[in-house]
Amino acid sequence: MANLLADSGVRRGDRVALSCPNLVDFPALYYGILKAGAAVVPLNVMLQPHEIAYHLSDSGATAFFCYAGAAAAVPASKTAEAVALAPSCEHLFLITDRPGDPSPLDEVPTLSAALQGRAETFETVCTAETDTAVILYTSGTTGRPKGAELTHSNMVLNALTCHRTVEARPDDVHLVVLPLFHSFGQTVQMNAAFGIGARLVLMPRFEAADVLRTLADEAVTLFAGVPTMYWKLLGESADEATLARITANLRMAVSGGSALPPEIAARFRKAYGVDVREGYGLSETSPMVSFQTPGRPPKPGSIGGPVWGVEMRVVDAGGTPVADGETGELVVRGHNVMKGYLGRPEATAELLQDGWLHTGDVARRDEDGDFVVVDRAKDLVIRGGYNIYPRELEDVLLTHPEVSLAAVVGVPHPVHGEEVKAFVIRRPGSRLSEEDLRAWCKEAMAAYKYPRLFEFHDELPMTASGKILKRELRRALPDPVERPRS
Repeated sequence: MANLLADSGVRRGDRVALSCPNLVDFPALYYGILKAGAAVVPLNVMLQPHEIAYHLSDSGATAFFCYAGAAAAVPASKTAEAVALAPSCEHLFLITDRPGDPSPLDEVPTLSAALQGRAETFETVCTAETDTAVILYTSGTTGRPKGAELTHSNMVLNALTCHRTVEARPDDVHLVVLPLFHSFGQTVQMNAAFGIGARLVLMPRFEAADVLRTLADEAVTLFAGVPTMYWKLLGESADEATLARITANLRMAVSGGSALPPEIAARFRKAYGVDVREGYGLSETSPMVSFQTPGRPPKPGSIGGPVWGVEMRVVDAGGTPVADGETGELVVRGHNVMKGYLGRPEATAELLQDGWLHTGDVARRDEDGDFVVVDRAKDLVIRGGYNIYPRELEDVLLTHPEVSLAAVVGVPHPVHGEEVKAFVIRRPGSRLSEEDLRAWCKEAMAAYKYPRLFEFHDELPMTASGKILKRELRRALPDPVERPRS
């Protein structure tokens, strides 16, 4: 891979984009790009042509390796058109399902064809610890996506910190179903596992039944996922033999990406005999910031304390630390913090102040020194002057015996400013009505905060990594005040 890049004119400091599901090509290319001295720009495999063109242009990528197999989200011809709109991108290589598969475009080589005849040794290009290793693009929930520049030091130290955090062992077997283009799977599993010589089982797509079968067949010891993956696993039944093989080997389950509802954690523990340990991180922090310490029971709703070499604080609007138990913004500093957003000094200065990265998350620290993320500041609902945190309501809703999953958002209201609305997936066979659930919420929650509006769905919009897309829920809303309620 590195020889191909060097022969294509890629030099130290150049940027190379990579869009590929969890196939062996991803790590091979990822480390090949780094070996050639370039920076990796991992792209979401679901990006559409205009988004691909934007990311290539914004990153200044000189080459692009893109999956073009049967499950590709965009036809190869459209990918080529997107590349043509990015002046910096001089080379396109298509990744196929199997080596030797023909290229879907006559004029564009496949990766396997481009590798033919290349030397199998390469003198690694020497890079500095402060050089950019990876550029991770944020999801772009506000404005256009920004590229977080992560250095070699950021990435190496975060992977080594994962070894300490999850008590990594060379004989570990990771089931990698988190997308490798996302920071969670990329660092906590791929880089950390490669760094200790563990085994990785790659799955390009999350299907609960396939995951359960693979956990058993491959004797998986460490599984990492986002909360909706755990929810889906709980909705899939495993026979006694399969369950016995899973529980005999699975020693650790890790959750991140968004808050894990305590109800799901408790149900998973009961079903599979292992605690789900929750961590916290951002693309801008490589990503790991905190983790629930192994060796003691996990605290429901907590993200634990800072990992080695990292500091965390909860501060008020003026940046002053608040007392334990009080809420404020979570700020972070340490070896994990990015060097900045690519080409955006103003956005960088807004996020990084006096060495502290402002996360935008509302949190508190408890008496044990553990942190609890109350919610994203942008998800805060203000109803009639009262602050309402959707995560709190979602956790309560999940304790209802007929609620399988819930997402809470604020919608405009002519009197209260915002009203609370819950999108709910019912458990199989449930006939739970809106009126019954509203009455239950009224009993379970304070009068100012319980949801007045409900929608029942069979599924909710999610990102490729399994996070619920609340912005899509807000966009899809019909008139939110058709039925105003007191």
